[in-house]
Amino acid sequence: MHTPMSTERTEGTENRAHDLRHHGDAEVRDDGSALVDLAVNVRADTPPTWLRDRIAESLTGLAAYPDGRPARAAVAARHGLPVEHVLLTAGAAEAFVLLARALKVRKPVVVHPQFTEPEAALRDAGHTVGRVLLRPEDGFRLAPSAVPEDADLVLIGNPTNPTSVLHPAARIAELARPGRTLVVDEAFMDAVPGEREALAGRTDVPGLVILRSLTKTWGLAGLRIGYVLAPPEVIADLERAQPLWPVSTPALAAAEACMSPRALAEEAEAAHRVAADRAHLVAGLQEFAPDGLSVTEPAEGPFVLIRLPRAAAVRHHLRTLGYAVRRGDTFPGLGEDWLRLAVRDRATVNGFLQALDRAMTLAGHGGESTR
Repeated sequence: MHTPMSTERTEGTENRAHDLRHHGDAEVRDDGSALVDLAVNVRADTPPTWLRDRIAESLTGLAAYPDGRPARAAVAARHGLPVEHVLLTAGAAEAFVLLARALKVRKPVVVHPQFTEPEAALRDAGHTVGRVLLRPEDGFRLAPSAVPEDADLVLIGNPTNPTSVLHPAARIAELARPGRTLVVDEAFMDAVPGEREALAGRTDVPGLVILRSLTKTWGLAGLRIGYVLAPPEVIADLERAQPLWPVSTPALAAAEACMSPRALAEEAEAAHRVAADRAHLVAGLQEFAPDGLSVTEPAEGPFVLIRLPRAAAVRHHLRTLGYAVRRGDTFPGLGEDWLRLAVRDRATVNGFLQALDRAMTLAGHGGESTR
C-alpha cells in the first residue's frame, strides 16, 4: 500500500535540525582545498578557453556601467521568449532572495530533499515555510497530491539536488493552480541530454517561474550569473527588488557567450559525457551493495546520492585519503547516512572508488575487498 509523503511546517526544533546554509563548497575550503573535489556540483576543467577569453575581453569596458540588454536578448532568443519574460541575476541564489522578498505569498511550500537556499531565503524574509518531504522508499518521486492545495508558492528542483531525480515535466505542471506561483529550479537541466522534462520556455503553465544557472556546466561559480524565466508581471516585481546594475559586465559577457550556437553544441556534448561518466560511477558504486551501500536511481543529474551505514565516518576517512564528498544530513528529509557525490571523469572516479573501499573498511564495514 502506498504511504503518503509527509508534509510539515518548519517551526520549532525542525528549524534547527538542518544547517540550510551549508553547501558543498564548505567541504573544500581551508584544509580541504587540496582534496579531490566530489563535493561541489560544478563541471571540472571549466570554463573553456574560448569562454575565458570572452570574459577577459569584457574587462576593457569596466569603466562603463553594465548594459544587460544584449545578454537578456540572447537568453530570450535561446528559449524562444520575448525579453520581458527574462531577468538576469547574480547567480540563481540571487533569484531565490528576490522571490522571497518581492512576491506577496502567504503559504510557501518547498519540496525536499532539495537545494536548501530557497527555504533559507524565504525564512530570512519572514515567511513560515511548509515542507513536502519526498521519501526514499518512493525513489524521491513527486506525487502532486502531496502538495497542499492552499500553497500559493511551490518550489521544486528538476533535476533535483541532491537526489538526482528528474521529475516528468507533466507531473510538475500538475502543481500549477490559479493564484499559485510554481517555481522550478532547473539549475542542472542543461546537464541532462536533450534537456528532457524541461519547462523553460513554456508559457502555457499558469504562474510558472523557471530558474537557470550558468555556473554549473560552465564553471562560473565565482562570476555569479543566472536568470529567471517568468511572466512579465513577475519579472517586473523581481526587477523592482533588485539593486541597480546587479550583474557585472564580465558576467553579462559570459551569459551572452553561453547562449551562442557554439556554446549550446558544447553544452549538449558535455551532457552526454556527464551521463556516460555517471553510469561508470554508478556501476562502481553498485559493487558495494553487499556492504550496505545503495544508490538513488535512476540518477539524471551531474551527481548521485548514496546511502550507507556509518556514512559520517566514511566521509571522514575519505578526507584523510584525499577526497571530499558532500554530507547529506543538512538536507531536510535526509540523515547522517546519506552522501552526495559529484560526477567526475573515469580516472578520478576509479581513484575515488578505491579510496571508498578503503574508507568503508576503516569505518568498520567489514574486511577490505579486492575491488
